Amino acid sequence: MTHLVDFRQRFWFLVFSILLNSAGNALTIATNLGSAVWTGSSVNLANWIHVPLGTTLLLYGIVVTILNQLMLGHFDRRRFISNLLYILPFSYLVEFIGYFWQWLGVGTLPLGIRLVINLIGLLAVAAAVSIYQRCNLIQHPNDDLSYILRFRFLHGSAIIAQWVSYLPPLTITVVALLVTGQLRAIGIGTVFALVAQGAIMGWSDTHVFPSLKHHVDVSQAHHPA
Repeated sequence: MTHLVDFRQRFWFLVFSILLNSAGNALTIATNLGSAVWTGSSVNLANWIHVPLGTTLLLYGIVVTILNQLMLGHFDRRRFISNLLYILPFSYLVEFIGYFWQWLGVGTLPLGIRLVINLIGLLAVAAAVSIYQRCNLIQHPNDDLSYILRFRFLHGSAIIAQWVSYLPPLTITVVALLVTGQLRAIGIGTVFALVAQGAIMGWSDTHVFPSLKHHVDVSQAHHPA
């Protein structure tokens, strides 16, 4: 009975975190002052290939999910399903919540106000990632990518793994810029996310819903590959 109650709590925390993550990312896009690296890359890719943002995020997530399996060297069904279960609702929530922020006129607000809103969005994203990682029910494929890189190839270095995982989205952003001549959702907020997101996530672990503890999968923690 205790395990069932625990699972239910983790499930509702997960649902909340996906909504918070989607709303935060959509908010940073609406301000156009800089989103997290992967989100900004998706916006520029969508602009380049003229595909709706939700579909672009979904396709991006599927590609990263497949890449994760290739780097593992074997098919991990649980991980594969987990990645897809996260990216499917998240992708379209970002797009449609973005329409709501546009309707509110977030993108037309004065620069100072947009900067504050952008910061709030980035804080929301970091807090959301902290929540769903503590739930450990399903994971965003981008987080799994960094995790696999860290433990399978980079001797446990979280910092190097994070930077290596940014190479694909950074490459796509640069190529999209060269092709379209436009750069969207990349700016001061992106720099802030690069520098501070990890620290904010760590702070969130103990200050945002502190009763929610890390549910570590021992088999994944010791045998990620």
